Amino acid sequence: MRFPLLALLASGPAHGYELKSQLEQRFGSVLPPLNAGQIYTTLSRLQRDGLVDDDAVAQNGRPNKRVYRLTGEGRKELDAWLAEATPSPRLKDDFFMKLVLARSSGIADPLRLIDRQRGAYLQALRELDDVATSLNGDDTAALLVEGAALHLEADLKWLELCERQMTDGS
Repeated sequence: MRFPLLALLASGPAHGYELKSQLEQRFGSVLPPLNAGQIYTTLSRLQRDGLVDDDAVAQNGRPNKRVYRLTGEGRKELDAWLAEATPSPRLKDDFFMKLVLARSSGIADPLRLIDRQRGAYLQALRELDDVATSLNGDDTAALLVEGAALHLEADLKWLELCERQMTDGS
C-alpha cells in the first residue's frame, strides 16, 4: 500500500478516506476491499519515515481532519519505485518445493499434487471469467484480469511440463 498511496499523493494532498476512495475507484472490483485502518496505518508509517507530512484541517464542531501531502523525500522514493523494473521470476515457489520434496522423499504422490494444483488454477481462471463479465467497461480492471489470466495459463503449461517430467523422467 506504501507506493500506491505515495502515487496518489503526488497529484495533491488528500485525507485517508479520500485516498481509500481513489484506490477503490481506480482499481474497482479487482482490488480486495480496503480497510480504512490499513490506509491510516500506512500513512502513519510514511509520515514516520519522512515521506509524507500532514496538516490538521478544522471542521465545524468535529475533530480536525488530517490532510496528507507528499514530501520531497517521498517524491524521491516514488520516483525510485517507478524507475525500477518489478521482479517477476519466482524461483522460490511453494508448490514447486512441495512437488520436489514429495517426489524425492516419497511423502506424497507428485502427480496428485499436480492434479490438485491444476484444479486450483482452473478454479481461479473460472473466477477471473466471472470477474471479467462484471467489469462494465472498466479498462483498468480488464487489464489486471487479463494479466492474471495469462499468468494462470502459463502456470497451467508449467504444470504440464512438470507432469511430463514426473512421468517420463522417473
